[in-house]
Amino acid sequence: MSSVLSRFDTPEARASLYQFTVYLPGAVASVFLGIWLSLHGIPADQIGLINALPMLGLLVLNMVIGRIADRADDWRTAIVAISLVSAVIPVGLYFISEFWGILLIWALTAMSNGLVAPIIDAATVRMTKRNGTDFGAVRAWATIGYVVGAAGIGGLLTVLGPNAFVTLYVAMTVLRAVVGFLLPRFRSPLQEPTLADVPVQRVKLRDSLQLWFVLPLVAFALVNSSNAVIGSFAALLWHQQGIPDYFLGPLLGVAAVGEAVLMFAWRRFGGRVTARNMILVACMAGLLRFTILAFAPPVEALFFLQLLHAFSFGMGYFGVVHFIANWTHESNAAEAQGFANMLTQGAAMIMLVMFGWLVEWFGSAAFFASTVTCAIGVICVLVSLRLRPPKDATRPTFS
Repeated sequence: MSSVLSRFDTPEARASLYQFTVYLPGAVASVFLGIWLSLHGIPADQIGLINALPMLGLLVLNMVIGRIADRADDWRTAIVAISLVSAVIPVGLYFISEFWGILLIWALTAMSNGLVAPIIDAATVRMTKRNGTDFGAVRAWATIGYVVGAAGIGGLLTVLGPNAFVTLYVAMTVLRAVVGFLLPRFRSPLQEPTLADVPVQRVKLRDSLQLWFVLPLVAFALVNSSNAVIGSFAALLWHQQGIPDYFLGPLLGVAAVGEAVLMFAWRRFGGRVTARNMILVACMAGLLRFTILAFAPPVEALFFLQLLHAFSFGMGYFGVVHFIANWTHESNAAEAQGFANMLTQGAAMIMLVMFGWLVEWFGSAAFFASTVTCAIGVICVLVSLRLRPPKDATRPTFS
């Protein structure tokens, strides 16, 4: 028993426990939100706006909050504060039922929720690098949490119905806020350079914002904008296509299962792939996944396509996190991750608004828009590699 407790007392174990809760609210929203909104008479184009407005707020807030978090004595302080705020705001969903009220409260809810992941990931990757431990094994617990939320809690859609959405969402944010108090300190006692050969004096984010550095972040933002569409529209589209409701949670959950397997296994083979090549694979996997989704395939094919999420998101996200962590300094870690998240949120906002209109006219064929964005992402990565080739193909953190 003492050995189990001592293992739990490690910073990595406590960070893993919090990571497990990070995406629980989002998982509940992925299954329930679209159907809950439809139940309130909200059409698909307005659902797109409701999902897109928080992205607009996050465009501004991500870097600002990241800068504040970097200046705090430890990133833990910011994470706990944001977790508490994100548990209070969604209570307002109990008191509204029309479009403008839902738009406002959900915007504040999703914005506070969206601030959590960039900071905890930036803090975790720095801590694991310093301790020589595996970031993937810690981050994978966030994906496992999503699986529990989508496949487990999401399975309650059939039993409780979409009206249970608000209660389940609030419960998950409260759980995350409570677990946040168990987080360890993330900063090292002394300022340390990253593993990359970047001079210590390069502490301003703008020094890193060269074209070869920004293009891979843009590429991932483009492919991930379609991942955002899956979270906002897939359950509703599949529901309208006649896919039984009891498949919706497992379909969203199996995507996270594939992602978790990749993250746990990453340390064994990931060193053979450069960071930008990870992002390139993500774009190519997205190209395949979303093009086939445009043809409204049967449920058996949907499970296979959802497994590609491990590559269209998981591998790409790993590439972005390592790419950023090793070309920026610890003093602006959260701000740099916030910049990448700003690009991601901006692309997602545009895609969500556009996709809502496309669904009204074309149904599942709207996914052809994702085919285009993923193809542009491939080009962005190839141009970046041409501008600045990888230093060492066996060291993903340098490239």
